[in-house]
Amino acid sequence: MGEIVNLKLVRKRKARDEKEAKASENRILFGRTKAEKQKVDAERALAERKIEGHKREE
Repeated sequence: MGEIVNLKLVRKRKARDEKEAKASENRILFGRTKAEKQKVDAERALAERKIEGHKREE
């Protein structure tokens, strides 16, 4: 005879595995690396400082 399994647990495990697979695909498609995020943040901060430096004082 086969092994007795709880179908509810099997379904939950399958759903969890499918969700993880989808998340992995999305990380590849939409994700940015930490270095890319830091580069963009640094460029944005530099631009803000440059703009602030050119403002007139009233």
